[in-house]
Formats: sequence, C-alpha cells, structure tokens
Amino acid sequence: MFQIKRICCIGAGYVGGPTCSVIAQMCPEIVVTVVDINESRIKAWNSDTLPIYEPGLKDVVESCRGRNLFFSTDIDSAIRDADLVFISVNTPTKTYGMGKGRAADLKFIEACARQIVEVSDGYKIVTEKSTVPVRAAESIRRIFDANTKPSLNLQVLSNPEFLAEGTAVRDLKEPDRVLIGGDETAEGQRAIRALCAVYEHWVPQARIITTNTWSSELSKLAANAFLAQRISSINSISALCEATGADVEEVAKAIGMDQRIGSKFLKASVGFGGSCFQKDVLNLVYLCEALNLPEVASYWQQVIDMNEYQRRRFACRIIDCLFNTVTGKKIALLGFSFKKDTGDTRESSSIYISKYLLDEGAKLFIYDPKVLKEQIIRDLSQPSISEDNPERVSELVTVTSDPYEACQSAHALVICTEWDMFKELDYGKIYKKMLKPAFIFDGRRVLDHLHAHLQNIGFQIETIGKKVAATRIPYTPAAVCPRISSSEPPAKKTKV
Repeated sequence: MFQIKRICCIGAGYVGGPTCSVIAQMCPEIVVTVVDINESRIKAWNSDTLPIYEPGLKDVVESCRGRNLFFSTDIDSAIRDADLVFISVNTPTKTYGMGKGRAADLKFIEACARQIVEVSDGYKIVTEKSTVPVRAAESIRRIFDANTKPSLNLQVLSNPEFLAEGTAVRDLKEPDRVLIGGDETAEGQRAIRALCAVYEHWVPQARIITTNTWSSELSKLAANAFLAQRISSINSISALCEATGADVEEVAKAIGMDQRIGSKFLKASVGFGGSCFQKDVLNLVYLCEALNLPEVASYWQQVIDMNEYQRRRFACRIIDCLFNTVTGKKIALLGFSFKKDTGDTRESSSIYISKYLLDEGAKLFIYDPKVLKEQIIRDLSQPSISEDNPERVSELVTVTSDPYEACQSAHALVICTEWDMFKELDYGKIYKKMLKPAFIFDGRRVLDHLHAHLQNIGFQIETIGKKVAATRIPYTPAAVCPRISSSEPPAKKTKV
C-alpha cells in the first residue's frame, strides 16, 4: 500500500488551517505543510496571533508547528515534495455571468489544478477539501489528463470537511464520519486506502466511509442543505408562535424528543449564516436547474427565502416597536460573527439586520468580542449592503470595544450572536444608561432565563418565537392573514 509521508494543503483558511493542524498533531510521522499566496495570513499562522479564532486551535498549532507542521508561501516546493495535496481554497458563489448568485465559482480550484500538474512528477494523490459542486473532480481530472507527462500519475479524491466553526477542533478529533470518494478503479481504490490510513491514526474504521467521487461531493451539499432546512423550518414555526402565543422553545423541545426528528438544529434565531449553508443550498438549486429539475430547485430555494424572511421580519419588528421609526436613533447591536466562538462574519445575519436598520437611518453601535473593527466596516461597506453608498457606514456605524459603551444612551439593545458573555452582563447598569422605554431584542434566545429579572428592571423584551408579556394576551385571529413576500419587508401592523 502506498504510504503518505508528506502532505501539502493549498489554502490556509478556515478549512485548511485547522484540518491540517489536527492531522499533524495526530500523525507526528507525517510532515504537513500549509501554503497560501496570502503572505500576511501565513505570517499570522507562524505567529502567536492566529488568523482565525477557534477554541483549542492555538494549542494544537503550537504543539507541532516547526516540528512536523509548517506554514509557507512557497507553494511550488510544497506541491513538488508532497505525496498528498489537499485543495482547500475558497469556492465563493459567482457574482457575475452565468449562474450569478447561485453557482459556485471554481476559478481557484482550476488554478490549483493547473499549478499542481505543472510542477508535479511521479505519483500524487490530489484531494478536494473545498466544498465543490458535483463533478468538480471530473473537471480537475480533465485538466490533469490534458496536461499529463510520462512521469506523472495523479489520482483525484473527494474528502469533504464536515467541521463546524466554533467546534472545529473537536469535530476534527472526534468526527461523526470521514467521507472519502474516489474512482472505482484499482488505482482509485489504492488512493482511497492510502488516505484512509492517515485518518485511521485516530478515527475508528467504522466511521470512515468510502464512496465513489460523485456520491462524496453530493453528500457534502446534501448534508448542509438538510441542516439549513431544519433551521428554516423551526424559524417558520417561530413566526407562527409569535402570532399565536406559543413558545417556539417549548415546541422545539416537544418535537425534538421524537427520536425520528431529534433535537439538533431546532434552535430558532435570526437565521443561519456562515460560509457554507447559503452557498451550498444555492449551489444545489443551480445544479437542479441545470439538470432540468425545477421542482427540486424550487423546494430548496424556499430554505433560502425563509432565512431571508426571518432576518427581515426581525428587523421590521425592531422598527415597529420603536414607534415605527429608527431614523437617527442609537441602537446597540451585540454580536457580529455568524455564531459564537468564531470570528467569522461570512453571511452573518448581523450584516443583513444592520443593513435593514441602516436603510432606515438608524445609528448603530456594534460590539463583538472577536470580530475586528476593520472586518465589520468592510462587511457593511459591500455595495450590496451599503446601497453603493459606503459613506453612510462611516456616518452611521460605530464599532466599540465595550458592550456597556455600545448601550450608552441607546433606544434599544439587539442581540444577534449567542456569545455566552451576553448572559452575564449587568443589565441593571445598562438600563440606567439607556433611553426609556428601553428595549431588548433577543435574536438568539440567550436571555430566556432572565426575562422576569429584566422586566422587573424595566426593560421591554422582544424575542424570537415568543411573546413576552407580564400577563398573557389572548389571541384573536384576524379575518384575513396578509401574504408576505420574502423579497419585501412585512407590512407594518396598524397600532390600535
């Protein structure tokens, strides 16, 4: 059996960095080199301040960096020396041309494939780590075949990552499964066995699944689509709960105890974010449309539409409660990353809620314990978010390093990320410094246990999937329920 002794990973981002750091720690006899064209990122990996935040990651990196884990910008040398090459580059959604807004942009994958075949000799295993559309491996293989050399033998595998940001190290060390897809030829099976041997250093064989390449690629898209679907499903129920007086947390607990359903990913919130869910669902939608499966495409598009509706609905609720206008009003927004325990803001719901409030002229004071000020300003200055008016960001947005400063003289406090620290703030102190009536909009249900205490202080509380009131208001259904477009904010309710 072919034995892997040297690994090169192209791409030092959220996938490549943590994955290869854990491999290096678990396989001390394998030399792992992570390469990237971004010099500042590589310098950060070689410093005491890593470019990404993940609980436990710094300890893993420091335990093997300089011994069998290296970070470098010398991509050609790392590829040339490696037995196995991971491709872990970004595959963003296209922003132009055919498939704009849905299809994955594979230009970085193609560039890697061409660089690998150009500098390689001998036998190498090339493995997709990035999330890619089905049959991307075939595209890589065609590039290899069209540029082959007599001395070159490249095998292509699919090995998608299933880690979740915030728990990446634990997910990598204790994975639910490791999925490896390859050709059903003798050479393909040989490559699969070689990669299996790497993971078998710490992963039980029963958790290592081998498939053909296409099944592996589709499994990654389907897994993320199913997870996103569950979030959108419970968020749809949260809207119904707010209209009827039910509590979505109680509903989620009741249905989650059914073993056929389970309790995971039934947490109502302001919507899902991150680099994968929206991108992968949109990729799946585009794939279905390209294969003439419009009904399937429409089904999965609804997952995205519901996520967007939940964000708009929450923003409109803030505006409605603040007497139907937020123009010139200071609003404290706590949390900007897409989830706790990460500094990643990609597709964060906080970005879109900020956009809707900025569109109404609100003055936002933003605090997040891990996201840098420059990242927040950059996210809100995107043309699609700033309405091609980045100057409004400098006029209306202030990023603070203290949550109490963010809340000073604010009309409302909005929780957009479920950081644990937000459960422990001194809300009595915050209330005294806010304008009255003082509102808390809890988009993550992190303050459920404090509702009675907060109401005693004097706060008006609004949360996802529940009406918070001192006395329960009986529900009287309206004669006609208005239809709400996912592309437009819900109509404001007339105050009676």
